[in-house]
Amino acid sequence: VQLQASGGGKVQVGGSLRLSCSYPRTVFGINVQGWYRAPPGKEREMVAELTAAGTVTYADSVKGRFSISRDDSENTLFLQMDSLKPDDTAVYYCYYFSRQIYWGQGTQVTVSS
Repeated sequence: VQLQASGGGKVQVGGSLRLSCSYPRTVFGINVQGWYRAPPGKEREMVAELTAAGTVTYADSVKGRFSISRDDSENTLFLQMDSLKPDDTAVYYCYYFSRQIYWGQGTQVTVSS
């Protein structure tokens, strides 16, 4: 099952990027979907997640700056990232959970000062 993430790139401090992730239709439905990131030399960490019921959770480090949303008609998950900081530099991965977890290929985000 392939998830396609896109929208990464290089941006200066304070800039914005919008990540997109196309996900497939599933037989059993999606319980949770979201974004993780892997900063250079660090473990993968949760950034934002969205449940089927619409409950949203953000990492403390991105609250007020990032926004997760989805378009079910297009089967696309988004991550709007504003006021970007150098610490946001990472490879960003989208995922969803439907009886098991599925990961997308990462997209690189680089924030330069």
